[in-house]
Amino acid sequence: MTSIPKTPSRYRSRSDAKTPLTPSMISAFNGISISPQKRSHPADLSNPFITKSRQASPVKRAAGGGIAISDSFQRQAGGGVIRKGGIETRLDVVSRDYLPPTSQPRPELKRSRSTPATRERTQSTGDNRDRFITTREVDDVAATLEIMSLNPKTASPGHTARLAAATGVPLNRRVLAYHEAPPASSSDSTLSQQRELARPLYGRPGELPSSTSSTTNKSRRIPTQPERVLDAPGMVDDFYLNLVSWSIQNIVAVALAESTYVWRADTGVVSHLGEAPEGTYVSSVDFSNDGAYLGIGLGTGEVELWDVEAGQKLRTMGGHQGQIAVLSWNAHILSSGCGDGSIWHHDVRVPRHKVTELLGHTGEVCGLKWRADGELLASGGNDNVVNIWDGRVGDVTDGARGQAKWTKRNHTAAVKAIAWCPWQSSLLASGGGTNDATVHVWNSGTGARLHSLKTPSQVTSIIWSPHKKEILTTHGYPTNAIMVHAYPSLERIAEIRDAHDSRVLYTAVGPAGDVVCTGAGDENLKFWRIWEGVGAKKKKEGKERSSSTTRSGILSIR
Repeated sequence: MTSIPKTPSRYRSRSDAKTPLTPSMISAFNGISISPQKRSHPADLSNPFITKSRQASPVKRAAGGGIAISDSFQRQAGGGVIRKGGIETRLDVVSRDYLPPTSQPRPELKRSRSTPATRERTQSTGDNRDRFITTREVDDVAATLEIMSLNPKTASPGHTARLAAATGVPLNRRVLAYHEAPPASSSDSTLSQQRELARPLYGRPGELPSSTSSTTNKSRRIPTQPERVLDAPGMVDDFYLNLVSWSIQNIVAVALAESTYVWRADTGVVSHLGEAPEGTYVSSVDFSNDGAYLGIGLGTGEVELWDVEAGQKLRTMGGHQGQIAVLSWNAHILSSGCGDGSIWHHDVRVPRHKVTELLGHTGEVCGLKWRADGELLASGGNDNVVNIWDGRVGDVTDGARGQAKWTKRNHTAAVKAIAWCPWQSSLLASGGGTNDATVHVWNSGTGARLHSLKTPSQVTSIIWSPHKKEILTTHGYPTNAIMVHAYPSLERIAEIRDAHDSRVLYTAVGPAGDVVCTGAGDENLKFWRIWEGVGAKKKKEGKERSSSTTRSGILSIR
């Protein structure tokens, strides 16, 4: 007979009721049958510990006499464990799983990556309120505070209660509340004009006490009247042209319509250099670095090279398809800016003068300036763009083209005013036209914009002081002013309003860096002493100044 292995005592289930088994109970349990027909299962022959169920011994079943089994007792036996006192435990089995309440599906919102996720919640709920600012009425808020029972009288006295009692403001009432925005101001132009007229003069940006005076700070004074005025009949009033240049040999060149004149500042002698071909005009002039040669740009696209001392033309370099509005020298390279947006490098030493073409503007090039060391070239155009070019010419083959090192599009008007700083070579200043009227200072090494200055009118030219950390700017309508600013604060040091009867378009600084020549459409050249030259303070009063100074009076160039 096969013995059934016993379960170790440590794995047996323990019961709190310890009832001894008597022979009568054993016989009674043997006689119980719990629906074996319904729960019959084949034995698992692969498990040696499970054997087929045996029938109870007929002897024992007969000896026990049997107990009558009712249907309710049989159901209780099938649902739990029978012990003394009846069924001890019963498993509460959940027959149904939890189902969450059904909700309406949210429509899927398509948004770009740049749209924040908070907009999705706002659009889905249709709530346009600000989640940080309450829009409830004041009465609702007060009622809510009343419910909170914030009554300092019932609480212990404290700083808040004393403060509320001293100010007379109840704790349960809001001090500030959000209301509707005030009505918009009147759009009547007449009323706006009257308000502007009633505004104090010192409160207007860029305004001065009078239209003919100048303003300076207490530590700096500049003459408000020019030292010399030259009559220049026929000077063209054109923002894009550059008609005045001052050489290192103290000679001023000025273009008057189709004629070019030179004026020697040390002697006051005026000479006629040459005439433009019939049907064209002079659009730009610029002296070479040594002052021996003068480049003249024409309205038909040619560039002429003149010997100033001999007074004769050396050559004519053609190829451009528009007027040459600006010229700039670097050693033997003469760069020209054309009306079609192109910049050419001309090598004046060789017959095939064009060595490089720079294409970076879509509008007329009206500002062009080489840096003193010749490593960088800056250009500005009617397309509101400032380009900084690598000064190395590179390949000199025909058709060679260069690419801009930096391109700046911060201006909103034509950029004519271009100037490199003489005492910090990395600084470049640029100024925009009427719709911009802003001066930007750039770092040519990193391309970063360092400073910006908003002015009251269009910027026509910029000059850095060679001996001071200052910037001079000239302007057009409505101020026609000359302004001097400190650097890097860009604080206005001095301003001469209505320096000309027309907008100040052309400027040049003398070789000593003290006198500035300005030209305008009023057909006058004026010389202003803005700064003091090197060693000027050591000179005695009444002595004759250096060769770069001018004498008062009005002379005619023609």
